[in-house]
Amino acid sequence: MQSVPDLIDTAVARAAIQLSQSTESPSVFNHSVRSYLFGELLAAHEGLRPGADYDSEALFLGCVLHDLGAGSAAAGKERFEVEGADLAAALLTEHGYERAMVDAVWEAIALHTSFGIADRRGPLCYLVHGGVGVDFGRNADFIDEPTATVIHTRYPRLAMASSLMDAIVAVAPRSPAAAPPYSLPGEVLRERQTDGITLLELAASHARWGE
Repeated sequence: MQSVPDLIDTAVARAAIQLSQSTESPSVFNHSVRSYLFGELLAAHEGLRPGADYDSEALFLGCVLHDLGAGSAAAGKERFEVEGADLAAALLTEHGYERAMVDAVWEAIALHTSFGIADRRGPLCYLVHGGVGVDFGRNADFIDEPTATVIHTRYPRLAMASSLMDAIVAVAPRSPAAAPPYSLPGEVLRERQTDGITLLELAASHARWGE
């Protein structure tokens, strides 16, 4: 069995948990935490060293806060990835973090749905994108079953894929900029309106973890 990472326990990490948990559904919140745990396991699997190759606190913040833009704190004036990044940056700034850290977390969140881009923007973007992907069952074969069972017992899935798509669709119609054509939120909204289900939901239902 792989070693399940501990959650980061700093003032800003606790504030991040509180903000995420209070503005997102339990399903989306659990997805955000699992994304961090899978991100750390991905780093270990690929030989990336915390404190040398990447910052574990930044990874925690990038993952736990990555879907804020699909929660009740979001105004729906921009794409949910961007609004989530802005909300996360505001939290880090309030806690006195330097601009470089704020910008790094902002970029990781803003790019977490950007396939082919996030993995070229350094370890933090790669691990946030990758941790989120593993929680959708993408490239998840390196996670052993006992480890997956522990993580899913602590943070149950609760129909994650459909719950997250519900959250995105709730925010997307608030302004044209929230779901521009060919963006992920734009496609999620279009697919839900035309087909009643998204390709992401279908893919997740057939992936390793299910919804």
